[in-house]
Amino acid sequence: MIARRRHLARLGGLVRRSKVVAILGARQVGKTTLARAYTERHGGPCTHFDLEDPETVARLGEPMAALRDLRGLVVLDEIHRRPDLFPVLRVLVDRPRVTTRFLVLGSASPALLKQTSESLAGRIAYHALDGLALDEVAGTSHERLWVRGGYPRSFLARNDGESVIWRRDLVRTYLERDLPDLGVTIPSATLRRFWTMLAHWHGQIWSSAEFARSFGVADTTIRRYLDLLSSTFMVRLLLPFHENLGKRQVKSPKVYFTDSGLLHTLLGVRTRAELDVHPRLGASWEGFALGQVVAHLGAAQDECFFWATHTGAELDLLIVRGKRRLGFEIKRTEAPKMTASIRSAMADLRLDRLDVIHAGADTYVLDRNVRAVAARRLLEDLAPLR
Repeated sequence: MIARRRHLARLGGLVRRSKVVAILGARQVGKTTLARAYTERHGGPCTHFDLEDPETVARLGEPMAALRDLRGLVVLDEIHRRPDLFPVLRVLVDRPRVTTRFLVLGSASPALLKQTSESLAGRIAYHALDGLALDEVAGTSHERLWVRGGYPRSFLARNDGESVIWRRDLVRTYLERDLPDLGVTIPSATLRRFWTMLAHWHGQIWSSAEFARSFGVADTTIRRYLDLLSSTFMVRLLLPFHENLGKRQVKSPKVYFTDSGLLHTLLGVRTRAELDVHPRLGASWEGFALGQVVAHLGAAQDECFFWATHTGAELDLLIVRGKRRLGFEIKRTEAPKMTASIRSAMADLRLDRLDVIHAGADTYVLDRNVRAVAARRLLEDLAPLR
């Protein structure tokens, strides 16, 4: 088992401060393993409910009776299957002098689980769990993490063939079982076609109209498909940053797959050799590097943007925390140089620093407050945000 120390530390702080903590992330990303690792550290009494287990479901037939006398930490796994439990949790945590803490695990966003925010406003904290990151697989090839993706079972498979089979099974299960369990009635074949088309759009600025023409449906229908994949953590929408600069700026989001391994599966890429000759090679590497930068720096989703003008200036990633503005360009080249676009981003956005993440071996200075940072040295040369 891979120790996910950064997530354990964050989770511990949340549990101390909040009566209910939700670990949210895609299916099979490691939520249950993380919860078990935390409960082993926790040391006090712990009760675990798996809402995929029929026996557990039967025990929760009368949820108030089943939960009200429990002490210590109570884990409710696959909470998205029973959103009706959220009002019960509100009653339980509002009792005077209550010391019980609830750790809930789910594969759908709060927006999809509307009762979460409605019932537990002010009482719940969220922790997003992504796939494995570079700091968690130190000592192994970052190329392997890129090709196979960050799902633990995919990354740890004995060989590329087994990893591919596992990811194909995940895609099928997600479409044919997980989405219907969330009440989604869109045919799995339709969503698979959309998801596959989206793989070829990875890293590009979103256009509902383009997809709507291909599907022969309304823009709103296509947006619903995209929101569904985003709400179940399969894709990341990177929002555009814009302010009054006297320039026309892009105002549509960029779309990235959250996991490079799933991207490769839907592109039909099985090995590194096949990836090297695929036309989406650069886009795949950009999405992978961008995700690793965000994970390593500990940036929240609402702190991350991209920036682009209609005259061609752009920045792949802008992280805004308080008054700090950090820019990142991602280039699959071994010797990046200063460009007009970098100078424009530095001046227009008033960046504190801009790092060009590249595929070469060395980190070096390009200009004042501008560096070329080797992706393989990302952990050493990029300091996490404080």
